[in-house]
Amino acid sequence: MPDLDRAVASWGWLLGELGYELFQDWQDGRSWRCGLTYIVVEQSPARIATRHDRCRPGLNHLAFHVESRARTDELAAKAAQHGWRLMFAEQHPYAGGQGHYAAYLENIDGFEAELVAAPVSEAPVSEVPVSEVPVSEAPVSEVPVSEVEAELVAPPEAPAPEPA
Repeated sequence: MPDLDRAVASWGWLLGELGYELFQDWQDGRSWRCGLTYIVVEQSPARIATRHDRCRPGLNHLAFHVESRARTDELAAKAAQHGWRLMFAEQHPYAGGQGHYAAYLENIDGFEAELVAAPVSEAPVSEVPVSEVPVSEAPVSEVPVSEVEAELVAPPEAPAPEPA
């Protein structure tokens, strides 16, 4: 990282919003952990460039799953206050293609983070507008079915083969 304080401000905010907690803190770096995964930012005295270029060999970007479209939109709206800019704004939120709801963010040092909303079928039902639920993914009521009703709707079992 060309500037550790700037990296801590932008990555620290984003990772904190995504559920990561500060894990390690030393003079030239920080790390944040979520479960068994941790992410490190470090200002190396041996760096040879002042800005990351995601189009050169190396890391292009990090992608994170976000629990819903609403949360993805909320983070994208707040990102500018924390050193991020929305990439591909004219195609947002489908810059990754139809059906891929995401916000692509870039910080001042050229690092990109992709915030991918959970697919509609995985989002909590309360957060999915009815107009966005495909008929094939519409939630089915979880009302228990009595044993008699279950027998009426269960497919018949294949008969067991006769012993030879």
